[in-house]
Formats: sequence, C-alpha cells, structure tokens
Amino acid sequence: MIKGVGLITIWTLDQERTKKFFTEKLGMEARTDMPMGDMRWVTVGAKDQQELQLALMRPDGPGVDPESAKALTELVTKGVIGACALTTDDCRGDYETFKSRGVEFLQEPQERPYGIEAIFRDDNGSWYSLTEPSAELDFSKDWA
Repeated sequence: MIKGVGLITIWTLDQERTKKFFTEKLGMEARTDMPMGDMRWVTVGAKDQQELQLALMRPDGPGVDPESAKALTELVTKGVIGACALTTDDCRGDYETFKSRGVEFLQEPQERPYGIEAIFRDDNGSWYSLTEPSAELDFSKDWA
C-alpha cells in the first residue's frame, strides 16, 4: 500500500546553483549530495518535513535518452515547467523575505478559494505556487 510521497524531481541545468537557490533563498536544508555512478544525487527539503525531499536532477542524467534530454532542457530553459506547490503558514511574509533575497515572483500574494497564493520561479525558470492554505485545506492536518 502506498504510504505517501517521498521524492519529487526538480529539473535543473546546474545542480549547485539550484541547491543554493533552495537553501539560501528559500531556507530549505541540503539533505544529500553525493556521486552515484555517472551522476550526482542532490536533494533538499523543508526543515519541518523530513519525509519529503526534492531531487535536483539534470535532464541529461542516466536513463534519459539524448532526444528526451534535449527536449527537457528546452522546456526548463523556456520556464514552462510548473514544479510543485510549497505550503507556508505566512505567504505574505515569505513573499517579502524571498523577494528581498532575489526570488523572482510572477504573482504577488492573492486571496484564492483555497487560501493565499503567490507564484515564483526558481533559478532555472520553473514556477512554483507558494500557498498558505485556508483552514479548510490545511495540508498539515490528517484528512483521513
């Protein structure tokens, strides 16, 4: 039986630069950084959510054929990939903090039916939702 999600792939053209983006600009922690055969395994995660990691993967890694690697690289470069939604308990405060650290926002915090949301890009151009869920949609609660 599936128990949850443990890893999300984030495509990057420069693992070191992206690791710095997530740790220095967003305040996440570095989890793993080691060679694995002919690739580098790099993960980061939110300090309060140990069970989930973001794997910072290059599009030209093992198991990706050259044609697919080229297509992925083009999509990352264009900034059309929506990576994931990151939750917060203070969207407006994090918006101000992240903006002061140089994070590019596509949308300032706005009220939505599900909470408060801002949209930003990472250092590769991929976009993320920064969401402060409303009480009805608090993802930290057990919904069972």
